[in-house]
Amino acid sequence: MLTIHVAEATPETAVLVDGGLIAAVGPYEDLVAVRPEARVRQWPGILTPGLLNPFGPELLEGMYHPDPREAAGFGTEPIGGERAQRIFRADPARRGASARRAVQRLLAHGTVAVAGELRERAALDAVRRAGLAVGRRPERLPGAPSFSPAPLVLLPGLAPGAPARFAVFDVPDRATLVRLGPSTCVATVLGGRLVFRGR
Repeated sequence: MLTIHVAEATPETAVLVDGGLIAAVGPYEDLVAVRPEARVRQWPGILTPGLLNPFGPELLEGMYHPDPREAAGFGTEPIGGERAQRIFRADPARRGASARRAVQRLLAHGTVAVAGELRERAALDAVRRAGLAVGRRPERLPGAPSFSPAPLVLLPGLAPGAPARFAVFDVPDRATLVRLGPSTCVATVLGGRLVFRGR
């Protein structure tokens, strides 16, 4: 199925997706003229190649991400350090559910790739099932582990033939994205699939 993704502030870099691959990148009007039968998804803001989060092991293996139903006992924010390890030791089955919730939070922040060596099956399975790419870790890590690391690591530009992997942020330009952070994400696409939609 052909789909054109276009964002209001970047109509010159619309993306035509065919299955799991990028078929074309170019001005929205050009893509619609060439493939008028394609489904169109229109988004606010800017369409980008998406983000790499360099804290894969720290977020997916080193923290416990509570289920919303556990808010009374654990709160709603990720739990790190020895407390997280105690939770995992008390119930090893929590690792898988925690990793899946962490992946969902990554997707909600426009993350399309993670970096760092993942060793636990639960984290590896969650990353593989979501379709997240695994990239190289920067030589210097940007501060403490976060879903919104600073500085942001944007992936290289989109190109025909590449996997359909990108994110859309409800900001007018990249400078505003850097200032406001990736919580402005409204859509994340992996393997041609819309895996997160914020509105």
